[in-house]
Amino acid sequence: MNHVSTDIPRRDPAQVMRLSRLGSLHQCRLSFMRQLTRRMARENWAFTRAVFEIDENGVGHAVYTAQGPDRTYSLVAFAHDLPPEQRSDRVIAEAWDATFALFDGIPTEQDIQRLSENVPLQEAGRVSESELSLSRANRSVRLWKHVVDRLAAGQQPDLEQIHKVGYLMRTTAVYGSGKFGAADREKIANRLELHAPFQAEMLSVYLTRTFVRDLVQHMALAKGGMQTADLDPEIAQWLGIGNSTGLGMAPFIVNHPVLFNNWIMTREEALARVRSLQTASEDEARHFREIYDRSKLSMSWWRSEHPVQIEKLASLNADLAAITSYLDQNDLTQDHPWDRLIRWSETALSEEGQELLASLVLEPYGDLVDGLTGCMADGNAQAQVINGGMTIDQVRTAIQDSFGWALDLEWSAEANCARAWYVSEEKLEPRLGERFEEPIAEYEQPLAPARDAALAYADLGSWQDNKPVAEFLLRHPEHRHTVRRAQIGLVAPYGELRDNTISAGVMPIDMLRAKLSFFGATHFDPRSDRWVRICMYAGAPYPEDLNAKTADLWVYPELSQ
Repeated sequence: MNHVSTDIPRRDPAQVMRLSRLGSLHQCRLSFMRQLTRRMARENWAFTRAVFEIDENGVGHAVYTAQGPDRTYSLVAFAHDLPPEQRSDRVIAEAWDATFALFDGIPTEQDIQRLSENVPLQEAGRVSESELSLSRANRSVRLWKHVVDRLAAGQQPDLEQIHKVGYLMRTTAVYGSGKFGAADREKIANRLELHAPFQAEMLSVYLTRTFVRDLVQHMALAKGGMQTADLDPEIAQWLGIGNSTGLGMAPFIVNHPVLFNNWIMTREEALARVRSLQTASEDEARHFREIYDRSKLSMSWWRSEHPVQIEKLASLNADLAAITSYLDQNDLTQDHPWDRLIRWSETALSEEGQELLASLVLEPYGDLVDGLTGCMADGNAQAQVINGGMTIDQVRTAIQDSFGWALDLEWSAEANCARAWYVSEEKLEPRLGERFEEPIAEYEQPLAPARDAALAYADLGSWQDNKPVAEFLLRHPEHRHTVRRAQIGLVAPYGELRDNTISAGVMPIDMLRAKLSFFGATHFDPRSDRWVRICMYAGAPYPEDLNAKTADLWVYPELSQ
């Protein structure tokens, strides 16, 4: 194992925590999907399709079990015959092609009956603490029809079409952590296999992918009978699960500063460790070049119709040409090779290219960075408690550390406070509205920490330096959340965005991509500045193929020999 050394410090939060950079993050070996597949392979999990009762119209239910060393989890899936006019990715939809619950254990017939009466209703139903997640998915209609028709005719689907779309179904929500009656995070947080963030949700999606593959094969057989072809496993491997994610996810990183800090700090620590290596072996350098070449193939499949992402992809393609040229001309074994590469990228590449390299340089060093994944959960509840004994001067300094960039901003200017976050009464989901065009100001949610910090800092100005902040908060309770956040910043320096979340130019999709990159998502395709489509588990082994060899680098397509 490499000696753990960080001669090169972590990057400054002021550099890392800008929304444009966070909106350029890529998956890496710390991503939650890859953590899960590595664990399941290492622990030799067993998978079973316990039930598959689906009729020729594609209606029925199935149960898929995943048995780890200590516990078993089951995906209970319900397939529906959904009329095309009811198919919608909107959160306000009321019907879906398939609905799912991740059950804690093995469900009885009574459990399945109970779930059948609730899971298809999603928000309108209720689940219990026996369920760890609730989700739903819709077909990608054209690709679904293409695959069914081809298989039914005894042919394989066109791989190019599969690469273009990437999935047969896309989820429009995967709810966990107590929503709609599901188990609270506290119930599962101490289970080793679910300790890392979002492991129950990632397991649900992994099993959903297997169900979708089986369902499309079943529907092809119902249409084609004896002549139906079996889906080629090498083609099936590139069928991931899509996801449509909107504004409901964006406030998460504002509302969970300690957790988000832990994700970012872990990635930055991993990068600092690799950059600090004085040399690299020939094998490590070769491994990096191979992964880089494989990632280039994946990037070549990335498509988007959104102007912002089209521009970013053009920049990324130029970056890839520059990286290739650099690698052809530079030795990757001597003289702090990874630090040299990252430093070069900071002046030569776009943020998209810089962050791609920051992810890729971790790949040869699982022994150096994978152990850091244990730091990514939020177990530090004490950081949320206000220290009322801190002096006014200390609080001012803490606010300056996290929000110094915001203190001189003209917050009365319309461009700096043009937007307001509120909660939709209809769906209880976060929304972003135009403050000066809609009557929403009185419903505004506390999702503008930079503006609030500037207000608190101004009010602190007339207080004596040595007074305890508790006295200030008795007079100004409206600033409690700012003081709490400033104190959190002392132990969680990557917990705050260094950007204005209510400006006229804010791009909520940057917040979505930041979170989704840690899930392990690829091929981000914004459909507006407020929602994005992604792909999950494309390239991953299915349960029957999951082993130590296939468990990790599946995210990078193999190059044709």
